[in-house]
Amino acid sequence: MRPGGPPAPATRPRRRSDLTLPMPQRDPTIAVPLPLPPPSTTPSVTPPGAAQPLPTPSFADLERIRRIGSGSGGSVWMVRHRHTNRIFALKVIYGNHEDAVRRQICREIEILRTAYNPFVVRCHGMYDHAGEIQILLEYMDGGSLEGRQISSERLLAEVARQVLAGLVYLHRQRIVHRDIKPSNLLINAAHQVKIADFGVSRILAQTMDPCNSAVGTIAYMSPERINTDLNHGVYDGYAGDIWSFGLSILEFYLGKFPFGETLGKQGDWASLMCAICYSNPPEAPSSASRDFRNFIACCLQKEPGRRLTAPQLLQHPFITQLQNSPFPSSSSSCSTSPSLS
Repeated sequence: MRPGGPPAPATRPRRRSDLTLPMPQRDPTIAVPLPLPPPSTTPSVTPPGAAQPLPTPSFADLERIRRIGSGSGGSVWMVRHRHTNRIFALKVIYGNHEDAVRRQICREIEILRTAYNPFVVRCHGMYDHAGEIQILLEYMDGGSLEGRQISSERLLAEVARQVLAGLVYLHRQRIVHRDIKPSNLLINAAHQVKIADFGVSRILAQTMDPCNSAVGTIAYMSPERINTDLNHGVYDGYAGDIWSFGLSILEFYLGKFPFGETLGKQGDWASLMCAICYSNPPEAPSSASRDFRNFIACCLQKEPGRRLTAPQLLQHPFITQLQNSPFPSSSSSCSTSPSLS
């Protein structure tokens, strides 16, 4: 014992260097949720009102029922959770992705999982299976609105209101959709319309051709996004979403693509791009109500700065008619739009 001090601690034997702990090897055929990205130096803060993401169901507990959609970039399956019988949609993205891209995709998915709004399709998680990325989504039993004609302006106003409410939420969360189109607007048996694939197009854009239909259908792209010489080379993604939204709503009313039969969505891309960038924007027919014609004009402005925002469009008389008479007589609410007779 040292004088005036505590007894010296007993010396512990050194660990044997020949002992190793066997690490389990991952079977590449087994799908597991992708790991969370490393934390950043700045702690993340959940925005007020944002929902906490639910635990991602085990991939092994998902049973594929049938394929409900497919494209060049992937496919979508209806799946059932075996323990709860809950139905989900599983979006399978084809192709292998580098580790850096996978980490970025994981960050994007974690953002999408916290997005919770009655007008956007819920994202429940993500899996890595045999090199393919698979995203678990809310299932909408009514399918998409692609190819549907909505001749009733009152019904169309309700559809537009729900989509706009979803856009207001996404834009406030600083999420730009980039691919608003009829096939990405889904409906369920309760007649709820929700925006699908928000953020997914941004994920795919990192590794795929931007003209690929899975990334963003050029037919619904705004003029300034196609031709970067327009608007002094400045692209406002929020205004781009409004153009795509307006074009989709007009397509529902007409029952056909607004740029005409000769410029179909799968036709001559060069002619379509020229029509979008250099011709006058499509207009609602004279047989439509004044409010609807003005509503479409407020969306389809060539100059992005003249388009109304999603919150402004929610206050347009075409939308507010739902709380009032079917078609109130009102003046133009889009002061920057061309005069409508």
